[in-house]
Amino acid sequence: MKISVPTKNGVLEDKYSKHAAAEYLNGRRPVRSFPVSFEEIPDGAESLALVFVDFDSIPVCGFAWIHWLAANIPADTAVLPENASAENALNMVQGANSCISRFVGETDKNIVYRYIGPTPPDQDHKYTLTAYALDCKLDLKEGYYLNEFLDKIKGHVLGKASVELIGRK
Repeated sequence: MKISVPTKNGVLEDKYSKHAAAEYLNGRRPVRSFPVSFEEIPDGAESLALVFVDFDSIPVCGFAWIHWLAANIPADTAVLPENASAENALNMVQGANSCISRFVGETDKNIVYRYIGPTPPDQDHKYTLTAYALDCKLDLKEGYYLNEFLDKIKGHVLGKASVELIGRK
């Protein structure tokens, strides 16, 4: 399995991060998700899922920042289109990102249950996007947590691929 995201020299385009134009922000948060291309999806896959995490946030806030969780993407999807998170054209189910933390206090479901783009405060960060090919659709509700996802995929992963993306300060 392979995945790819359009970048400029490995750097995520500005419209998907804190450098986005106002039209791609919800308040001060970047909410336009980037497109993801899928290749070599394993035979027998019934759905795809995405996890987008910033491990470079650990020294800054004390934990890995979850930016996007999406599951039940149809397995025959060649390209998840730009802004798929907000538009939800593929009827995927999306989980809670780290904005839901009580330390952040965000309550808008259009922010906490969707893609939230990179906003590194201290330096460029490396973000890890991992895609999973699964042999089933997952029984998850909107707003699920990463730990719930990880429990549900046990024994169902047919393929996995990751790519590292840089979000600039």
